[in-house]
Amino acid sequence: MKLRTLVCWVSVCWLSACSRSDEGQILGTLERDRLELIAEANEPIVSIDVHEGDVVPAGAVLLRQELGAMQAKLDQAAAARNVAERRLAELTKGPRSQEILEARAGAESAQSSLLTETKEYERVRDLVERKLLSQSSLDQARARRDTAIGSQKQTTARLNLLLEGTRIEELEQAEASLKQAQAALAEVQTSAARYVVTAPRAGRIEAIPYKLGERPATGAPVIVMLADGVPYARVHVPEPVRAQFKSGTEVQVRLDGRDQPLQGVVRYVSADAAFTPYYALTQEDRSRLSFLAEVDLPEDAARDIPSGIPVQVMLTETAK
Repeated sequence: MKLRTLVCWVSVCWLSACSRSDEGQILGTLERDRLELIAEANEPIVSIDVHEGDVVPAGAVLLRQELGAMQAKLDQAAAARNVAERRLAELTKGPRSQEILEARAGAESAQSSLLTETKEYERVRDLVERKLLSQSSLDQARARRDTAIGSQKQTTARLNLLLEGTRIEELEQAEASLKQAQAALAEVQTSAARYVVTAPRAGRIEAIPYKLGERPATGAPVIVMLADGVPYARVHVPEPVRAQFKSGTEVQVRLDGRDQPLQGVVRYVSADAAFTPYYALTQEDRSRLSFLAEVDLPEDAARDIPSGIPVQVMLTETAK
């Protein structure tokens, strides 16, 4: 009976020592920023310029999709821009010299016709006054004279309009139309450029979910890459040490395969637990909560360490 009691007491002491040795230890993995580059449209993939595992610089072309209907939109927008450019150039240059010569010749012809019809009207009026012609002849001659007057005014007005040139308001409207067409073309070109998937940052290709010729759904990831640079530790902080684990806290980070720990600084701690708790939690329930956190590592020591390695983060004595 005494021996059993002694064994139980030793077991309790051993468990207590283990719990104290694990206190303040936070587990997680080493991570880098994961970038998912999506498909712009449901169009076939026409080229894949990288392979999984390749290291690529920022701006490198990774994958291309067929433009499809976007090509027609590009052509339409470019044609509208060209029309607006030609219209502005036409108004800026003003009327051609041939148009002015034509209008001047028309005005001279109308003036000559007016003189002829005016003289004819005066002769008919004299003959009507002497009772040699009927009143209807005079009315017809008057109508021809009035028509000639109107034609002369019309041709003169057209000549003056051409000589005056383009109004400033017309030029401003043409300039505004050109800017509108250029903006529409730039918008379509921006959308078309997204059919070519490029690397937003330097990094390593992690996965290529689709094959050449396949049609990915709009918005589906077509390239997955890990950004280059210094990795960080992504850990889950247990609730009992959450109050001590906050942004700016210095910690020790242990990695498998390295004898010496790295010194890290807590960058971010989530305000929300890893699961949605009830409104009231017992002490036992609270101990199961965990909070996602990220720890920055020194650049020189951690740059070449691969992602995915398990890490153990320990609070320093000063943090405790």
